[in-house]
Amino acid sequence: MEKVIDIKHIKKEYQLGTQQIFALKDVSLEIMKNEYVALMGPSGSGKSTLMNILGCLDTPSEGQYTLNGTQVAKMLDDELAFIRNKEIGFVFQTFNLLPRLSSFENVALPLVYAGVGEKERKERTEEVMLMVGLQDRMNNKPNQLSGGQRQRVAIARALVNNPSIILADEPTGNLDTKTSYEIMHIFGEIQKKGNTVILVTHEEDIAKYAHRIIGLRDGLIEYDKLNTEIRQA
Repeated sequence: MEKVIDIKHIKKEYQLGTQQIFALKDVSLEIMKNEYVALMGPSGSGKSTLMNILGCLDTPSEGQYTLNGTQVAKMLDDELAFIRNKEIGFVFQTFNLLPRLSSFENVALPLVYAGVGEKERKERTEEVMLMVGLQDRMNNKPNQLSGGQRQRVAIARALVNNPSIILADEPTGNLDTKTSYEIMHIFGEIQKKGNTVILVTHEEDIAKYAHRIIGLRDGLIEYDKLNTEIRQA
């Protein structure tokens, strides 16, 4: 199997006044193409720090990170921004949609940044909006959509660039139970189509949709196991 993520002995330290905080102490991890992985852990376990490093939003204090064959651990901010836009689709708990733009415009934004021409941009945006079941909501602005629909827009935006990895940070945190399960069904369909999905959650019932669950505690991997009770949406 093809390796998408390979991190070796990652450490992350922060200086908080005179205190040194070790968010990640020594984390090594491999994730293969088309895996569906949940990162779990209580608050302060290091899962958000690890997600930020995996998503090229932050760099480690020590260690190696290879993303699709590219060494990214020591990259500068503008290099990381390029890799992010090319390789990673983000889905956040708070949706992070631009309120003045329509659903279509929000989804198309990464393609605008990537310099994709108008015709291809339109085709690709319509394709992913159909994939998440929002083909009839393209002209709606975020305030005209439900929470679940807004998260679908965010998922479509994450998919539009054909990224190697979908990285979802507590994607159901602001949603009711029924809508959460609908969103998790979409992630399952995305994974079936060949994407690698990495989900960050503290909710066990949400983590059970993933095929592999990695637990963090106190900046270390506490367990890394295959999920034998995969939940179907």
